[in-house]
Amino acid sequence: MNPKSQKVLIVGGVAGGASAAARLRRLDEHAEIIMFEKGPHISFANCGLPYYIGGSITDRERLLVQTPKGMADRFQIDVRTQSEVVAIHPHTRTIQIQSLEKGLYEESYDKLILSPGARPFIPNLPGNDHPLLYTVRNVTDIERIKEKVTAEDTQSAIVVGGGFIGVEMAENLREAGLDVTMIESNAQLLAPYDPELAVLLAQEMEQHGVKLMFKQRVIGFHSHQSGIGVELESGQNQHADLVILAIGVTPDTTFLQSSGIALGARGHILVNEALESSLPDIYAVGDAIEVKDYIHGNQTTIPLAGPANKQGRIVADRIAGLNSTYKGTMGTSVIKIFELTAASTGSNEKTLKRLGINYQSVIVHPSSHASYYPGASAITLKLLFTPEGTILGAQAIGYEGVDKRIDDIATAIHFRGSIHDLAELELSYAPPYSSAKDPVNMVGYAAENIVSGRVQVFTYDQLPERRPDQTILLDVRSELEHNNGHIPGSLSIPVDELRQRLSELDMSKEIWVYCQVGLRGYTASQILRQYGFNVKNLSGGYKTYRMAQFQPTPFSSQGSDNNNSHKKEDNVQTWTVDTNTSSNNEQKSIQPMHIDAELDVRGLSCPGPLMQVKKSMDQLPDGQTLRIQASDPGFYEDIQAWATMSRSSLLKLERGNSGVIEAVVSKNIVQPNPELVTAHALEADPASTMVVFSGDLDKAIASLIIANGAAASGRKVTMFFTFWGLTVIRKQSPQPISKSMMGRMFDMMLPRSSRKLRLSQMNMLGAGPKMIRGLMKHHNVPSLEELIQGAVDQGVEMVACQMSMDLMGIHRDELMDHVKSVGVGYYLGEASQANHNLFI
Repeated sequence: MNPKSQKVLIVGGVAGGASAAARLRRLDEHAEIIMFEKGPHISFANCGLPYYIGGSITDRERLLVQTPKGMADRFQIDVRTQSEVVAIHPHTRTIQIQSLEKGLYEESYDKLILSPGARPFIPNLPGNDHPLLYTVRNVTDIERIKEKVTAEDTQSAIVVGGGFIGVEMAENLREAGLDVTMIESNAQLLAPYDPELAVLLAQEMEQHGVKLMFKQRVIGFHSHQSGIGVELESGQNQHADLVILAIGVTPDTTFLQSSGIALGARGHILVNEALESSLPDIYAVGDAIEVKDYIHGNQTTIPLAGPANKQGRIVADRIAGLNSTYKGTMGTSVIKIFELTAASTGSNEKTLKRLGINYQSVIVHPSSHASYYPGASAITLKLLFTPEGTILGAQAIGYEGVDKRIDDIATAIHFRGSIHDLAELELSYAPPYSSAKDPVNMVGYAAENIVSGRVQVFTYDQLPERRPDQTILLDVRSELEHNNGHIPGSLSIPVDELRQRLSELDMSKEIWVYCQVGLRGYTASQILRQYGFNVKNLSGGYKTYRMAQFQPTPFSSQGSDNNNSHKKEDNVQTWTVDTNTSSNNEQKSIQPMHIDAELDVRGLSCPGPLMQVKKSMDQLPDGQTLRIQASDPGFYEDIQAWATMSRSSLLKLERGNSGVIEAVVSKNIVQPNPELVTAHALEADPASTMVVFSGDLDKAIASLIIANGAAASGRKVTMFFTFWGLTVIRKQSPQPISKSMMGRMFDMMLPRSSRKLRLSQMNMLGAGPKMIRGLMKHHNVPSLEELIQGAVDQGVEMVACQMSMDLMGIHRDELMDHVKSVGVGYYLGEASQANHNLFI
């Protein structure tokens, strides 16, 4: 037969079938093409269906990518909707159709394309036919859900299943104003992500009011008053006004059972690289087929729209005589969860373990773009690779720039790239978009260090296996960081003190090092390795360890009538605390919020945001509210601690677009949360004292940052400058003073002012301090002189040790005007009243 006059039947539309039809017509103007769709719509944006519920997509018609009339007018394709193909007869080359319009009839074919898709899996449980139980597959489904959601008496929903559809539906039901509970039988959301990354997604959902129930198996459904009840294996019962069932999909291939077409164990159509089924002239595409895993070569099933579109195009090419083939899929995907973005490609750890593949991993936490440019937010990026360096997969989560990093890595995987390719990639850079070392380069560098043997790593889940009799767990962060939280059983030696304190480590034991994100740990491991220690560094650092500790907040099993349900007419983005019944950070009732003042500190780095908050709050009368917007990631925790210590009420705290943190604080209207404040701190006003012994620039900066942060938190702060620390508070150009020979000698050795201070490390003949000051300026960190003035403005008391001044020949007139000279007894008196004391 002349290929230009062949008859091609397509079973199913949407991504695979519709793209095959359009492509085939472009290649073959004379083919007779007939498409059968059992629903009313042939091509719709099924990935966009949840967003119609949440209101991001307001026009239903925008979900319809193509209509039967449009396909007929432009492509001369005979589209038959409400026509379900019920059987295939390969020996007669016909199919049987049950049509709403024509009844039961047959149609012959020369070529047949199967694109039946997958249908939601409905388990055989009691009550699975309940009218308030909904699934999400097509426009008709979503219209039914929309009608229920917008009904006046609908206040709550339960989503069963934490996969892509379940998570997107939970988000959009919440956006629509419902009280939402998600029930998931596994211990995490979204199976493609490894547990330590999946917790970030769970936290985001919980912060936006979605209640999470993990490791809970549904055993049935029943009517409950005017709603629906969900019975759990644990004995708990949940109830709501509707339930979305999203526990997975199954291929819609029941009509093929007697056709002779080879099917996989779960009913998927088996195809080769030409997408040909086991029978001649029958092709298959989309969610109903098994495909080859591009990385490992084994058979897999990945129901994604992107691969389905490509497969439809390839089948059209084959029918038109082009030699296209489908080489497999990597499962590259991306999902929006409120303000967060998560993306992945390739294999995760669970898959690699199941396949018995030897692999290594690394986690980095870079900024989305240059950190000195306002608005930068953190990305958590995990890379999986073979011991030789072949890339196996990657996952990333953050507020911006996540998708393009995973797309870069997916491209490298497609071309069989290695970690060295990631390190060498030349990627576009400008401060608003990236860094000179892009996160993709950085994860490549980190992986290269592992593959080359320059560093050995351990992961957070290996900590329970550590044997304390054979290992030392070493925290190389600062002492302050260690005191604010650390891995139990760890020894604290800051990396800058490590060389001088090597004697504190047992050479016969393996050293397990960690820092905040892994960078200082890598530096420490290099130092220790070159001194003969056997050392490993924690991949992803303490931040990853802390991420992995997250557990969903337990809540009442009473369903939609629990304490923190809300009405749809409330503004769920603006809430206040009922201060009579709740702590600072617990939402109990929703009321309209009045804002008295605004503060925008985006672009400022710590301690700048808190200093500005303190300054603004000092100007407000008691009871008035301040709304703050900040971009410094640490502000999320800082403002909670500040609100508690300042006896103010934190009314709102959320992360918004691109990681912008918004907080609303009301001045002095509640007592501090007893769970967050120690008994000692409640007995007296909080105070901090600090001995500044060092005259190094970096240590001076650290002391003033801490002092400003403490003062901004409402603490009385006393800084006691002694010996070399006196140089920090010397005037820049004092009047000439007559001195003794010893005084003149000290004058020659000591810096003349804070602007002349050296670095404790990496001074580089004065280049180091200039570089640090330049970096501080780019990162919007106040200079040392600005920090000193800020401390003065906040009432920080700066005193100089008179004994040290006498020994070093320093006169009072050489010191800044606000400084007073005192004896050590004065400082000890202040320290005795403080609950926080530092020596720097």
